[in-house]
Amino acid sequence: MSGKENIKILLFNKWETGNIEINDPGLTKVISLNPSMVIPVSFGRHEHQRLKKAEVNLIERLANKLMRFGKKYAKNTGRMGGKKAKSLNVVQTAFDIIHLETGKNPVELLVRAIENSSPNEDTTRIVYGGVVYHVSVDVSPLRRLDLALRFIAEGVRESTYSTPQIIEEALAKEILLASNNDMSSHAIKKKNEQERIAMASR
Repeated sequence: MSGKENIKILLFNKWETGNIEINDPGLTKVISLNPSMVIPVSFGRHEHQRLKKAEVNLIERLANKLMRFGKKYAKNTGRMGGKKAKSLNVVQTAFDIIHLETGKNPVELLVRAIENSSPNEDTTRIVYGGVVYHVSVDVSPLRRLDLALRFIAEGVRESTYSTPQIIEEALAKEILLASNNDMSSHAIKKKNEQERIAMASR
C-alpha cells in the first residue's frame, strides 16, 4: 500500500510539471502548473469568480484559446468552436512533436515561450478636454499572460488558415520559435510591435 504514495501524476501521463521554474517574477503568481492533473479540465468552475482564471492550468488556458479557431474574425464559431477535447488533443500532439524535435520537456518550453512573448507595456486612450491621448501603461501580470496566449493562438490560426499545414505542427513550431525568442515567431512580433507603440506614446 505504501507504493501508492510514490505515484507521480504526469500531464497527459507523460510530462512532469511540478519542477518547472518560472524565471519571470511577474508571472509566477498567474502561471498555474497544477502537478495533480492528467487531463487539464476545470469545467469552467472559475467562470464567475473575479481573477480566478489565474488558478486555471496553463495547458487548459492554451486549449481554450485554440477553441477560438473558426471564421477569421469570429471568436467561438466555426471548426473549433466549443471543441475542448479536440483542442486538448491538438496540444498533446504538439507537445509530442516538440519533444521529438528537441528532447526537452514541452511544458517548460511553453513557459519560456510565454515569458518571451508577454508584453510589459501597452497603450490606453485618455480623453481630456475633447482630445484623445494615447498613453503608455504597464500591463498587469494576468493580462500579460492573456496576451501571450492570445498571440500564440493567433499565430497558429494565421499560419493554418486556408493552408495545408496542420494545426499541431503550427502550434509546435510557434512554441519552439517563441521559446527561442525568434523574430519569425508571430507572438514575438506582436509583443515587440505593442511595446514599440507604447514606447512612442510615453
